[in-house]
Amino acid sequence: MDKDLKNKTLIELQDLTLQLGQKKYLAKYIFSFIHEKNADDISKISSLGKDFRNQLSQQGYYISQLKTVKTFKDPDGTVKFLFELADKKRIETVLLFDGKRRTLCVSTQVGCAMNCSFCATAKLKLDRNLTAAEIADQVNAVCKQRYKITNIVFMGMGEPLQNYDNLIRSIEILNHPAGKNIGIRHLTVSTCGIVPQITKLANEQTNPILAISLNAPDNDIRNKIMPVNKKYPLEKLFKVLENYQYKTKQRITFEYVLIKSLNDAPKDAQRLAKKLKNFRCNVNLIEYNPHPGCKLKASDTETIETFAQYLRKAGIETTIRLKKGQKIKAACGQLGAGWLKGKQKP
Repeated sequence: MDKDLKNKTLIELQDLTLQLGQKKYLAKYIFSFIHEKNADDISKISSLGKDFRNQLSQQGYYISQLKTVKTFKDPDGTVKFLFELADKKRIETVLLFDGKRRTLCVSTQVGCAMNCSFCATAKLKLDRNLTAAEIADQVNAVCKQRYKITNIVFMGMGEPLQNYDNLIRSIEILNHPAGKNIGIRHLTVSTCGIVPQITKLANEQTNPILAISLNAPDNDIRNKIMPVNKKYPLEKLFKVLENYQYKTKQRITFEYVLIKSLNDAPKDAQRLAKKLKNFRCNVNLIEYNPHPGCKLKASDTETIETFAQYLRKAGIETTIRLKKGQKIKAACGQLGAGWLKGKQKP
């Protein structure tokens, strides 16, 4: 039985308080102290009676807590956090600043199994899934350092939809008004395209923003850089995305990492525009960020601008995402890159 109170939704805490012979409303005190006030010890939940706090502790219940190993700050303002889990495994989390937006890029797995060639995290391979508590606690830990967070993107280390149940649980926890109360339109899940789980996500009661790591206009190019495409080719992916958009009525974000001489030609932009013409969507063009052991090269600025112009002329809202956090290996696709050189202990 899971004894970590941070890993429980409010409904689960209500069930627990009743099982322990306590009043149901006390569950909200527990939930709020953990997720709104960032409490990390049962003794700090002052709104509970001493006897109930002792009862929880004596029965083995606890509140888990990430350990902040080190904080890295880039000159552009980006902040990267290296966290240690209870089993000594480590993850990275990134805070991005854009005007009034404070976006936290959280991890959902230790490592990643997707093996995308442009991503450093893939080189670490998959170790394990994070619990919902470990996912949500990245937000709590950053808030404890007095950073205000307005948006959360599940696009750090790992493939979120491969850790589906814990992802959904963490979204429920972070979205709840009694906790962090982060609006569902401020929560974005990024996936490389796990088709069955996208179908499941479309059927959830609340739907976060969906972002697809696309990176190619056709299967031939995508197969070269994203092994997942061999199992879920673009035909299957786009079909399930059409269903997702029909059910949720939401715009979809497509992420496209531009790689020199591979997927950045005007003809690639034209084919991409044709593929996306039936979607209500926007495209984020991302500069490729190098990491050790990868020979891919970034497209130059002129090429990126030309690519964006083709998409915009086709009526597709397009944004160029400039490199942020590159000096501290916090840019897109770089999480874990420092570990590959042995500069940070994984």
